[in-house]
Amino acid sequence: MRKWKSLLGVSLAGVLLLGGCGTKDGKEVNGEARDKEIKIGVTQIVEHPSLDAAYKGFKKAISANGLKNVKYDVQLAQGDPNNSQTIAKNLVGDNVDLIFANSTPSAQHALNATKDIPIVFTSVTDPVGAKLVKSFDQPGDNITGTTDTHPDAIPKTIEFIDKETDAKTVGLIYNKGEQNSVAQVDLVKDALKKSDLKPVEVSVSTSADVKQAAESLVGRADVFYIITDNTVVSALESVISVAEDKDIPMFAGELDSVKRGAFAAYGFDYYDIGYEAGEMAAKILKGDKKPSELKVQYPQKLKLVINKKAAEAMGVKLKPEWKSMAEYTE
Repeated sequence: MRKWKSLLGVSLAGVLLLGGCGTKDGKEVNGEARDKEIKIGVTQIVEHPSLDAAYKGFKKAISANGLKNVKYDVQLAQGDPNNSQTIAKNLVGDNVDLIFANSTPSAQHALNATKDIPIVFTSVTDPVGAKLVKSFDQPGDNITGTTDTHPDAIPKTIEFIDKETDAKTVGLIYNKGEQNSVAQVDLVKDALKKSDLKPVEVSVSTSADVKQAAESLVGRADVFYIITDNTVVSALESVISVAEDKDIPMFAGELDSVKRGAFAAYGFDYYDIGYEAGEMAAKILKGDKKPSELKVQYPQKLKLVINKKAAEAMGVKLKPEWKSMAEYTE
């Protein structure tokens, strides 16, 4: 009889112990995710260093926030909007727990595909203009994220070109089919109105058009300014080759392009905005926050970086006073 009482006591203790770690709706009461697998669908419009860095930052943040049993379904659209739409529909069909949309078209297509699955975006230039969110303070019911536009980046770039170079015209190459690019070009034009500089525009549809577009600006543009256009950045080396061959300083919209050979950029690390997006996603996956409760974030850091080798290749003489303004790289 005592033996049965002893076993009963052990059994009750075990039940109480399990009860202390009770679960609700697939998550532990303390807010941490259970051991069950978490599925994150990743949709990215094209493969290039900036977007790739953002994805790395996102993954790092997910891991750093204690979410270990995570499966990523990464799908690249190869710059094709139709592919991007299909990817979004497939991820919804697979019933992923969250969609990480890395670029403006990727986020737009994801939001078109679902109003239920949480979406966290990054590398989006104008989330309001792209109709992803109502405002930075009022994201959508199932969507939020981080933007890749710092309010001061474009004005500071134009100011530098105006005051620190002899340029009179600024060559812009972009895809009019990318809403984020149109928004940036509008900002560039606004900034140019406060200077003596004039814009010279060329539009492209695919990465194969980029080199010819750059060549068409020779003799018409004193400098190139390559914004964060996915089509053009994916073929950046084509622009760099023309800039070096014709001694045309090439400014960029982000720092990864400076590493690849652009002369200079006011920018930030895409890894950082990806990491910030990952932190937002972790809060959603843990059940701590809903997308609607997380404000859209700007990049937190902005700096001027100049590539010394690119400067030499493009015929730019470095000024001593730039040392106090910029960070140099080779």
